[in-house]
Amino acid sequence: MNGVTAVLDVGKTNVKVATFGADGALVWERAIPNRMVPGPPYPHADVEQIWEFLLRALADANKVGPIAAIVPTTHGCAAALIDKAGLVLPVMDYEFAGVEEIEPSYAPLRPPFSQTFSPALPTGQNIARQLAWQRQYFAEPFARAKYLLAYPQYWAWRLSGVAAAEVTSLGAHSDLWEPLQGRFSSMVSALNVSRLMPPLYPAYCRLAPIKPDIAAATGLGHDVDVLCGVHDSNASLLPHLASRRQPFTLLSTGTWVILMAPGLSLDGLDPADDTLANVDVEGRPVATGRFMGGREYAAIAGAHGSPDPASLERVIASGAMALPSFAGQGGGGPFASQRSEIRGEIAPADRPTLATLYVALMSDVMLTRLGADRGDLIVEGSFAANPCYAAVLAALRPSQPVFASSDAAGTARGAALLAKWPAPNFQPSLVAVQSRTVEGLHAYRDAWTRAVLAR
Repeated sequence: MNGVTAVLDVGKTNVKVATFGADGALVWERAIPNRMVPGPPYPHADVEQIWEFLLRALADANKVGPIAAIVPTTHGCAAALIDKAGLVLPVMDYEFAGVEEIEPSYAPLRPPFSQTFSPALPTGQNIARQLAWQRQYFAEPFARAKYLLAYPQYWAWRLSGVAAAEVTSLGAHSDLWEPLQGRFSSMVSALNVSRLMPPLYPAYCRLAPIKPDIAAATGLGHDVDVLCGVHDSNASLLPHLASRRQPFTLLSTGTWVILMAPGLSLDGLDPADDTLANVDVEGRPVATGRFMGGREYAAIAGAHGSPDPASLERVIASGAMALPSFAGQGGGGPFASQRSEIRGEIAPADRPTLATLYVALMSDVMLTRLGADRGDLIVEGSFAANPCYAAVLAALRPSQPVFASSDAAGTARGAALLAKWPAPNFQPSLVAVQSRTVEGLHAYRDAWTRAVLAR
């Protein structure tokens, strides 16, 4: 394949377009905030703002290096109902709590966790609950829909005109997929949406070239391929799946901290802990845990800062603690129902360190509840740039090697590997974190754990 691979990366907080060379090197990138529209008819994604940004970005990126393929990757818990003309209803913001009002009628339809490995999550974090709510309150447009597309495949459809289903998004706690069986769950029939399911394709499948009007609008060649696309946490996992021996655990960090442990048994997963199964690009179940660590960090820290060893020592010695949950009921993890609390006195300058300690302790809890006590730990995303986080994690789990990714474009770069999958010949750039004793840390963890469990 000659030319670069362009990635549309739609995260919950930001939207990015980036291009990568055949060697995986970042060539060009641009980003904007991801704006949610409050309504009507309900909070939803501003897909037209993203579309206009995408077209401008593709045109500009193509001038730097000719684009040969485009790969969409997006956050989970989002889906589009379309007809031939486009959306029949807006793409719902998964933080919309209004869908919870149908829970009495929805809950009896849910397959057991042992089939879907999909917990009953709050707000719109189960796509099937979004669909049930839309079907109840917007029956006419729902009936007009021709296809249900997960969010990456919606962008692939807009670019190529081909409707596709794909397992990494369907398998991300949607209630719509059975990971062990590799098939749609009974919820698809229960909601009478079998007619909306397009053919299944792998994330790395080339669906079609871009549509002629898009080539004309952007200056791209008519032969630019559009790939099916991938759920963003699975995109972050791809470089390590291709280069690392299992078991290992990837901590993909951003708005959410998503812990994915390929090679780990699903037997110990517990929906009460927010441990579940995702599905990788080859359709294999992946034991997963999650909590909204990035948002909680921001709530605790209050401002940007750079935690350092001296600040870490002060906070631990002070006994000040941040107790969950700072993201509320929709924030994931086993303590989401608890009310946030900061105990003790803490100087404003030390709040970023307190926030770092909190996210590291929560990560440690999730690793334990997931059963991920063997193999390497790889920190990718925003917390990889926080050396205090990786150092605390290494001190808390001295038997597991910890690595921090130095790649700020990890999700997008992982998605770009799909253009060469299944043999990308790519080694991610990782830095080994030296395990060292942090004075008082284990006693602090014990006190924090007792405080959490006593509430």
